[in-house]
This record gives sequence, structure tokens and C-alpha cells, in this order.
Amino acid sequence: MHDPIMMAQIVGGAGFIAALDQSGGSTPKALKGYGLEEDAWSTEDEMFDLIHQMRSRIVTAPCFSGQKVLGAILFEKTMDGDADGKPLPTLLWERGVVPFLKIDKGLEDEADGVQLMKPNPGLEDLLDRAKAKGVFGTKMRSVINSANEKGIAAIVDQQFEVANRIIDKGLMPIVEPEVNIKSDTRAECDKILLKELTRALDALPDGRRVMLKLSIPATPDLYAPLVAHPRVARVVALSGGFSQDEACANLAKNRGMIASFSRGLLQDLRHQMNDGEFDRTLSGAIDQIYSASVANGV
Repeated sequence: MHDPIMMAQIVGGAGFIAALDQSGGSTPKALKGYGLEEDAWSTEDEMFDLIHQMRSRIVTAPCFSGQKVLGAILFEKTMDGDADGKPLPTLLWERGVVPFLKIDKGLEDEADGVQLMKPNPGLEDLLDRAKAKGVFGTKMRSVINSANEKGIAAIVDQQFEVANRIIDKGLMPIVEPEVNIKSDTRAECDKILLKELTRALDALPDGRRVMLKLSIPATPDLYAPLVAHPRVARVVALSGGFSQDEACANLAKNRGMIASFSRGLLQDLRHQMNDGEFDRTLSGAIDQIYSASVANGV
């Protein structure tokens, strides 16, 4: 059973979802963007300690609250960590921010123009732990590189098979079939994905809903039918390699989509900033992304 207050905020609240879920493969890049080169750590544990410190600094900043940030997606090690002496999910909800968890284990090699999710044999145990910690929902990512109907159908089928297992555990799944914005067939990928997502959503039983996290489409408002679909709780957009300015400008052209940015939120934050500089920079990013998220509400 979903928490009704969290559900109301996610479905109808004004704001966006922060993506703070960089995992092992993307962590060095995220830390480099934060001003920490690879010589700043010598072990994987030290690397994850540094990224946890970065995330803790973000979520404890005065500007990071449910007033504009509806939710935050956490990496598993972040969910299990503390900030200000409290478990991260607890701290987030005390600040009015709904906690989500990244649950996929990375991507398979490309086949049929797409990268499916790797097997996840410990999923049920992870979902139980997340639920016990007060997590509201989950996120899982696949990638579409070319307009291959067979591959895109396979991605959607895999995402919805796992989504139903997540719903069975009382959590809200964020389905994320990312379209590579550098794809030569990006616009066609978007159209095939719209068709396949509509098929899968129409097949969901009554009472089941998912969230969708999608690349901003090449054609503005292409995903408006998904925003209006009765089985969709919310459609959120990933920045997908766009800069903060580009992502916000493109997002504002799409009715009903809100942001769930990572790079677009964190790109100007630096480890070397004092607390005042850090909060002013983060606050500016939050304000810009919030404005883009509410610019074209439905």
C-alpha cells in the first residue's frame, strides 16, 4: 500500500525529482564533475564515501526541500547511509522529499539496437529492505540506441515485467527506457517507444500505475498521451546529456512532464565551495529546474 501523502505529492505536486543515484560506473565521472579527481580515493569504498558525502551535502542544504523538490532517487549505498545522524530516506521525508531507490544492476551489451537491464536475482530482498526504510518507489534504466522495433518492444516488456514485481511489493516503479539523444534515429525511437509504452500501459490491470522517466522527445509534446494515460502516475524527464540550460529549455516545451535531472542539477556544484557558495549554486539550479517543470503543467 502506497503512503497516501507521498502519493498525492508525487501525482499532483509542483516541482521535480532529483536524481542522486549515480552507481559504480558513473561515480568517477560524477566526482570529477564535483571537482574530485581519481587520485582523491584509492579504493572503491573510499570512492563511495566521497559520493555519499556529496549527496549528503546536497540533501542537507537549506534549499533542498519538498517546496520544490518532490522526490529524490537514491543509489542503494546511499539509501543505507546516514546524514545528520539519520537514515537518508528518513531525512528526506522529514524535509518533505519523497525517497526513491535505483534498483537495476546496470546494462547488458547492445542487441537489436538496445541495452536491456542485467539480471537482478536479489530484487525481492532489496525491495523489502527499501520498503522497510520508508522508500516510496524505485527506478530502473534501459537504453535505446536505434529505432529497432523488436529491441524497443523487448525493453518495454522487460521494464513492465519488473514493474509488476515492484508493485506487488507495495512500491511505485519508475520505468526508464532512455532514448539516447545522440541517436541518428532519435525521433523514430521516440515514436516506437510511445507505441510500445501505450501497449504495455493498456495491458496493466485496474488499480496498477507506474511512473515513466523518459528522454525529452525530439518532437515537443509527443508524450502528451502518456501524461494523460490513467495508468501513469507521473511522467518525468531525464537530462540525458543535455546541459542544465538545454534540458530546462527543452523540458518547458512539453506539457505535463517534470524534470528528474542528475547532470542538469549537479553540473555547477564543486567540492571546494564553502557552504554559502554551495547552497546558492544548488538553489539556483533548483529554481531553474523547478520553473521548467511547472512551465507547462496540465
